[in-house]
Amino acid sequence: MFDEEITEAIKALFTASTLLTKIKHKLAEYEKSGLIGVPAEKYLDLIMKCERRSASIEDLQRNTTNDCDVLPAEKEQDMNLNIPGISINSRPRKDGRWQGQILHDGVRYYVYGQSREIVANKIKFYLKHGLPRTKKRKSTNVYGVPETFNAFAMYYFDNFRKKKVAEYTLKQDLSRYNKYLLPYFKEKPIKKISPLECQKLIDDISEQGKGKTADEIYGILSVIFKMAIKHNVIVRNPLDVVLHIKHEHEHGTALTKEEENTLKESLRDSPFLPVFMLALYTGLRPNEIKTARIENGFIVAVNSKRKNKKVEYKKIPICKMLAPYLEKPLVFTSEMYMREKFKKILPGHRLYDLRTTFYSRLKECGVSDTAIKLFVGHSLGALGNAYTCVSDEFLKREMEKFEY
Repeated sequence: MFDEEITEAIKALFTASTLLTKIKHKLAEYEKSGLIGVPAEKYLDLIMKCERRSASIEDLQRNTTNDCDVLPAEKEQDMNLNIPGISINSRPRKDGRWQGQILHDGVRYYVYGQSREIVANKIKFYLKHGLPRTKKRKSTNVYGVPETFNAFAMYYFDNFRKKKVAEYTLKQDLSRYNKYLLPYFKEKPIKKISPLECQKLIDDISEQGKGKTADEIYGILSVIFKMAIKHNVIVRNPLDVVLHIKHEHEHGTALTKEEENTLKESLRDSPFLPVFMLALYTGLRPNEIKTARIENGFIVAVNSKRKNKKVEYKKIPICKMLAPYLEKPLVFTSEMYMREKFKKILPGHRLYDLRTTFYSRLKECGVSDTAIKLFVGHSLGALGNAYTCVSDEFLKREMEKFEY
């Protein structure tokens, strides 16, 4: 019994191989003569004659010999007409329609109809009279504003966000956007972004233990969607139904006096010791250190936490403990190097803890709250900023208390 089945299978394979050889030579002849479109119509006519999935190999071989000698056996999933780029599905789609396709110059044209005959006739028409025009996806609205996610996000960053935030903040935002949001949404139309997609993205980042990053990504995504609403790209914000619990911010830990000594000893022979001491005795943020300069007994540096891109400087009097390290010109290094070096010396701390240490020591030494806020670059509040104008002498007197 099995021998008969094997024999029949071998016979079928041999017949198919013979047909494929005929197809190869026939197509070569048509290509040379420039009549590649002629057999296409014959194929389409022949398909209508053969009943779907019921024609035997012998029937197909007989029909191909009589008509054009080049029709291959019908496949289960797709009837390939063996004309490059032309095919009709062997069964209807889920919506009941039949589908055919024509591939020309790398562009795929789809043809639909309520029956295979209709699809075949449409393909014949296009082969005779030219292919249909492809519909281009509308990428902008009536005001010329991009409607796909990445294009709109870049439109927002370039035209609005960079005018509002500091250069460092913009750089950080773009870095996070390129790492998390761009690979996830790409050029998907904003209208088609669902709350579920947003929820999954935020949850995935949070589950990696990156609570702060999840907060930042949620914030960037929120302003993009809000700006899209204001530009009439979407009506509702997908984040309105997204559940996101803001992670609990971990504040820095001040160094003990023993740890301060460990830091100094470890960097004793390093040319960057003065820069680390500058951070310890002024409370400058890591990204502010490179902007520091000495001016009339003060360290003057850019306050990086000012909004609306307003450049503002803060002045910190040079205390008695810092002065010995400033006898020679400061040699600055990269923020990344400082972070890695500090982490290696004090594994339980981060570079930002030098700022926390400075703030804590000011409190311990009895420095006034007004002076502390001005030293670390904090706001005095709307009224405080408007009506407080302290003298350099006041700041120097308060800094004289800073000794331990």
